[in-house]
Amino acid sequence: MFVPGQRWISTAEPELGLGTVLRVEGRHVQVLFAKAGVLRSYASDSAPLERAEFRPGQRVAGKGVAFLVERVEIKDGLLIYRGEGRELHEGQLDDEQSVSRADERLIGGRTDPVAQFELRVEALKRRAQARRSPAWGLGAARIGLLPHQLRVAGIAAARRPPRVLLADEVGLGKTIEAGMILARQLATGRAERVLVLLPEPLVYQWFVELWRRFNLPFAIYDEERCEAIACNDPARNPFEDEQLVIADFGLFEGREERTSQLLAARWDIVVVDEAHHLEWTPAAASPRYALVEKLAAVSPGLILLTATPEQLGRAGHFARLRLLDPQRYHDLDAYLEETARFRGLSAIADRLQQGLPLTLAQQAELERAFAGDAHLTALLAEPGRPAHARELLGALIDRHGTGRVMFRNRRAGVGGFPRRRPVWEAVARAADEARRQAWLAEFHADIQPRPPALSFDYGDDPRLAALLALLERHPQDKFLLICRSQAKVLALEEALRTRTGIGLARFHEGLGLVQRDRNAAWFAQADGARLLLCSEIGSEGRNFQFAHHLVLWDLPLDPDLLEQRIGRLDRIGQPHDIDIHLLVPPDSAQHVLARWYDEGIDAFRESPADGRELLRRFGAPLAALAEAHARGDDERDQELEVLIAETRAAHTELAAMIQEGRDHLLELAASRDPHADELLPALRAEDDDPGRDAFIQRLMEHFGVHVEELDAHTLVLDPQYLSTDALPGLGEGPQAATFDRATALIREDLPLLRLDHPLVQGAMDLVLSGEQGNAAFMIDDALPPRSALLQAVFVLECVADRRLDAERFLPAQALEITVDSRLTERPGFAPSEAAVRKAADRAIDVPRYRKMLARLVPPMLERAEAIARERAQATIDAARAEVGARLDAELARLHALRAVNPAVRPEEIEALAAEREALLEALPGARLRLDAVRFIASADILALR
Repeated sequence: MFVPGQRWISTAEPELGLGTVLRVEGRHVQVLFAKAGVLRSYASDSAPLERAEFRPGQRVAGKGVAFLVERVEIKDGLLIYRGEGRELHEGQLDDEQSVSRADERLIGGRTDPVAQFELRVEALKRRAQARRSPAWGLGAARIGLLPHQLRVAGIAAARRPPRVLLADEVGLGKTIEAGMILARQLATGRAERVLVLLPEPLVYQWFVELWRRFNLPFAIYDEERCEAIACNDPARNPFEDEQLVIADFGLFEGREERTSQLLAARWDIVVVDEAHHLEWTPAAASPRYALVEKLAAVSPGLILLTATPEQLGRAGHFARLRLLDPQRYHDLDAYLEETARFRGLSAIADRLQQGLPLTLAQQAELERAFAGDAHLTALLAEPGRPAHARELLGALIDRHGTGRVMFRNRRAGVGGFPRRRPVWEAVARAADEARRQAWLAEFHADIQPRPPALSFDYGDDPRLAALLALLERHPQDKFLLICRSQAKVLALEEALRTRTGIGLARFHEGLGLVQRDRNAAWFAQADGARLLLCSEIGSEGRNFQFAHHLVLWDLPLDPDLLEQRIGRLDRIGQPHDIDIHLLVPPDSAQHVLARWYDEGIDAFRESPADGRELLRRFGAPLAALAEAHARGDDERDQELEVLIAETRAAHTELAAMIQEGRDHLLELAASRDPHADELLPALRAEDDDPGRDAFIQRLMEHFGVHVEELDAHTLVLDPQYLSTDALPGLGEGPQAATFDRATALIREDLPLLRLDHPLVQGAMDLVLSGEQGNAAFMIDDALPPRSALLQAVFVLECVADRRLDAERFLPAQALEITVDSRLTERPGFAPSEAAVRKAADRAIDVPRYRKMLARLVPPMLERAEAIARERAQATIDAARAEVGARLDAELARLHALRAVNPAVRPEEIEALAAEREALLEALPGARLRLDAVRFIASADILALR
């Protein structure tokens, strides 16, 4: 029974220290872990909690006193400890107490197999090593190790808190960057509550992306869900039911109550995609902009995503920047003046980077930019010297205003993309008027935001014959076909199955997530499906780059959507050129659209940065001309030629404007941040860990999960003999998985197993929170006669506010101390490999030796603890020194930047300084607790008893 005031320990998170029961409501209990600053709510009948109950002979501490317990009393369900003339009620206990019973189990003869002890100790060591890594939270993420994405994520995730604008060009992975930032912030405890706010069409894409790539279980909120929560408890704020929430803007439009609830829920980070649709002018703001502005004012973290180039609307760009930092960006005219100045400096930065001489005018402009800095002004006497050019370039980057809040990568700068080749397949004209009308109706449906329900019959469609001919010409290749709707996918499948025996798979929104994964996996297999039929959902977030043939059964009106389709294959690392096969009948509206894309904006060969702007200018007349062409109105073909020419001219002008107005300083800004290059080597080290895979397999087998290798990169986890229901992710039977990152990127149904994957984390927590493996007894024939040793494993852990992320400096780590029966330390001792191998087959009746253990273990353990405390202090001192070195350097850099760059917010410096002080205060309070013990003896000891 839970009673308010009782002290409990989380067996899943023992590092939180002692928790206090705050309230008990129905089937739930709320526990506050005050030292860690964490409040948890548990189901009473399944809470991973253990009563913090101390026995006579154990030491307790609280209220500035400590004593050995002599007796324990119970009053109103609460414990009272008495001893040495003092008393402590359990509510008065310090949050840090040693509660290990490993020594008691050993002395009582209740030991475990040696293999379990070895697994436990290895889990402690591996968890500590992984937790120190700057990649913690991203190891199991299904991401390619792309430097431009990792730089952005490394910098933004280290911000306190992150308030950034991600503005990469289409196809470079802004969603992945945002997901990495969130995964790091959540894994390190810097954030707990996250809201992702989106236009409705993007909700499902983000949900899948965050779950499949980052193992982040977001909940989708709509009005139905909110009403269901209100039915159970009308006074409850529905947005407080989940920590990770995805919602679309429409949920709050015209609903003041929902808006108020959203703002009252208090979010650590808010993410907004398609931020360029948030409309603002100095005179007015759209309802969506106003909502985000209110959220930005009360939420520490804010991540905005947009692919719209700033050169197509600087006032709109200013509107997004003022959401991030309204104090810094409060005056539009001042911002426009500043950006104009930096455009000129950007050209100078180009010349410095390329080692080209500066003109006299450029040197004069630099003198004005560096006015007051004698050192930099002196360098201008010889700007051509490489060392001087590097320093001047660095100074320009540091002074760049938006470089602190905005990240923009360009495809040309990133590189590594394949060539695109449009292939116009020969499609016959319509045989009759009915087919022409069917194509026109299909076009009308395709250009709607939500295609109306239509039925399709492709049995005699000329496009089907062209598709079959294409497949026959490339009998060994795989093809990805994307069309607008699920109805088209089903109609195509029916038509193809009657005409060919080719292996094909489906991928559409009508399939469940698991079935989609299976179909995509079958397509990925070398001997699997040759053709994957996708609705538009196939262009959202999926990676099919093992194929290089894309078939466009139809075309979207939105250039960005076309780019998403092509982006399924046109990805960094794609080893082949991309063939884009166009199935467009010459007498159809789609043919006009294809010509506009090909001749007007060259969208099949390049990725146009101005596609959305061109659609805004020419979309309406383009749709009208396409319909006229489909109706046989040849007289308007001349208008089409004019429209294409106007589009081409506008595209040329906009492309030149974008190129001319490129802010190179912005693109270089990430190179100067100390966190820019942390993630790539850390993730590569994770991938190259030689012993991790074997450890994870042993960990799974410890719980009865049979691990079978299917091939070099795929294994199956079979829970048929699973010994616990607490292991996450195995409730639906066998689960295929992989240790290989490249395989995980191709096979999105395969979890990438790393130490920070929820399944592996859950398994390690179960091993370390229970008693299994914390007491062992073994014989080592390699020891000298009459030898006895005690291996004591202490855990040094810092109980601190999770938001400090103290574990990057001092993770909960094992200190192994070995002493012999003469109380002499045996540093570096390890039992012989033969003894460890034989231990499983060597039956020892440990309870028979309780008297010997009771005589030897206590003094040996006391000596081991004394040694451990000395070593713990040295470890704590080293951690404090690391905090000082790293955070002092970061503070010094921020102060230096603040002197020349107003975009460095005082709040950021203050937060870092406060974090430094809190860490230096928390680390000395790190506690040492006994976790496991192993008694090792020579064989002749058994005869002594």
